[in-house]
Amino acid sequence: MTVIPDPERRIVSSRHLAEGAGWETSEVEYGMIIAYNAFSRWMTRCMSAAGNTDLTPLEILVLHNTNHRGRDKRLTDICFLLNIEDTHTVNYALRKLMKMELLSSEKRGKEVFYSTSESGAALCEAYRKVRERCLLDGLSHLDMTGEQMRAMAAKLRALSGQYDQASRAAASL
Repeated sequence: MTVIPDPERRIVSSRHLAEGAGWETSEVEYGMIIAYNAFSRWMTRCMSAAGNTDLTPLEILVLHNTNHRGRDKRLTDICFLLNIEDTHTVNYALRKLMKMELLSSEKRGKEVFYSTSESGAALCEAYRKVRERCLLDGLSHLDMTGEQMRAMAAKLRALSGQYDQASRAAASL
């Protein structure tokens, strides 16, 4: 028996935020909440399967971002690319990754540049292989083209810009 969802049913995390005009935004926010938590859980379990059980989701993101394109990165570069304002959290992640010998650093003038070590790059490659095996195969069942995935990614980036703008407005109240 196929159950047809009720189009009037609102799937939200906080009913009080879903009253009145714009209630659909609360439904999107709930989708982002559960997607964020699922993605965080996925990253840590994928990294564990790749061989490291000691990294948090932020540390995993920092490691992959530092490894990106094989270019050295500064703290500000990493924060900018990950859209993180709290530089101290990224700095802590960098220190932990350095202590684990997954990253190395080089001071150039007043700037510190980070790069993945050989073991850090190998861990990123092991993660990529687990991701390919466990995630990418399953995504083919979503019946979405690559172009549709790219369009969804563009909409998520645009939506994040709206939240950034709203956060600046709220900070000025």
